[in-house]
Amino acid sequence: MATDWLGSVVSIDCGLTLGVYQGEVSSVDHASQTISLRQPYHNGVRCPVPEVTFSAMDIKELKFLDIQNRGNKLSSVQGAATGASVMTSGHHSQSSRVTHPQVTSSSSHSSTAPITILRRAPAGSSNSRGTTQATQKKTSVRNGGVAGLMRQKDDECFGDGTDEDLDTDFDFEGNLALFDKAAVFSQIDGTNSHSTRAQQHSRQDEQKAQTYRHDENILEGKPITYRQISVPQHGGKEYCTDSGLVVPSIPYELHKRLLAAAERQGLTLERRLETIGICSCQMALTLLGGPNRLTPKNVHQRPTVVILCGPHIQGAQGISCGRHLANHDVEVILFLPNFLKMQETVTSEVTLFSRTSGKQVATVKDLPTSPVDLLINCLDCHENHLLREQSWYQTAADWANSNRAPVLSIDPAVSEQCQNIEAKWTLSLGLPLPLAETESRVYLCDIGIPKLVFQEVGISYHSPFGCKFVIPLHPA
Repeated sequence: MATDWLGSVVSIDCGLTLGVYQGEVSSVDHASQTISLRQPYHNGVRCPVPEVTFSAMDIKELKFLDIQNRGNKLSSVQGAATGASVMTSGHHSQSSRVTHPQVTSSSSHSSTAPITILRRAPAGSSNSRGTTQATQKKTSVRNGGVAGLMRQKDDECFGDGTDEDLDTDFDFEGNLALFDKAAVFSQIDGTNSHSTRAQQHSRQDEQKAQTYRHDENILEGKPITYRQISVPQHGGKEYCTDSGLVVPSIPYELHKRLLAAAERQGLTLERRLETIGICSCQMALTLLGGPNRLTPKNVHQRPTVVILCGPHIQGAQGISCGRHLANHDVEVILFLPNFLKMQETVTSEVTLFSRTSGKQVATVKDLPTSPVDLLINCLDCHENHLLREQSWYQTAADWANSNRAPVLSIDPAVSEQCQNIEAKWTLSLGLPLPLAETESRVYLCDIGIPKLVFQEVGISYHSPFGCKFVIPLHPA
């Protein structure tokens, strides 16, 4: 009887396009081959309509999830089933019909196929739930394999048990408006009075005001004094550092007295030569490209430096620089005439340089004909200005001007009003001398003179070098 199945809970699979529906059977029409479900769920979601009607040709599979008066109907179904099958594992054809009291299929399935009834376990019963789940798994594997088992799990999770319309979006703003933040905090504070809360806010503001960044001073310092060096004899020119500190120039006579005082205190000429050699080498390495040029992977492009030296202390400073450059894998060519009488200091520096990979030449014709990476000029001397009139000096200067390489001049002479070799960079020692007006960029080298030695010659000195040994100077 069609009325015997009314009120039963069924699951109807209409394929991938229409999906799966669950609901309570409200009517079965044998004439029109349709079945209707009340309070239907579509793919686990409550349908917005109260009733849905299905045609037999749309039904792929039908499962009974719960049957009213199960005991009486099982016997009647088993006796009346003559060839119909409620649920089979095969695909139904498009010509399926709804019969009384079950949906039949015109496919070639056997008429003795058993009727499968899937029933949920009562809530709160663990034993019956386990038994029902075991029965469901066996039935699902037998009638649909793994796919049937997965569909059964989906039905258990999403088939029923929810009465809310999940299609409605959750109102976040409305829900947030229900939260009274002020009331909650007042409950948390409890016994805190308004004055106590005001004190807490004031304390938080003070703590916030005392918070500093990593690059901010915690303690307020005194105003910066940019003129921290004063000299008894001014050289006539002033320079300033990148930070704005004023560095005055001094005449050569005062510079000479300063070096003599340093020697009396133990800062010997050999120590100064080593310091000047290291600082000028570091500056030259930076001019050559630094880490971008001098790397183990770039040994085929080692920079070439030519150092032009005379037989005096300035020449010894250049030889010391060349020794350190050679130790840093720079190809160094040292020009020093061997027919001139040299000071003992120069001879000692030449001996040390000969232990390196550097090359020493005595004539201009042995110098490279192609441009080199850097020229270091140490030809001039503060004491003997007649060297520039000698032929070897003029020849070396002409070669340097024709080579078109950038020139670094170390400790140039003050009296040189007209540069024989135009330098791009000039390195002064300790304090700058009043050099002639050129386009050369002036740098200052720290040669390690203590502060008390400056005071001995009447110079009030505060180091402008900061964390460096070589700093640039700009015209003030």
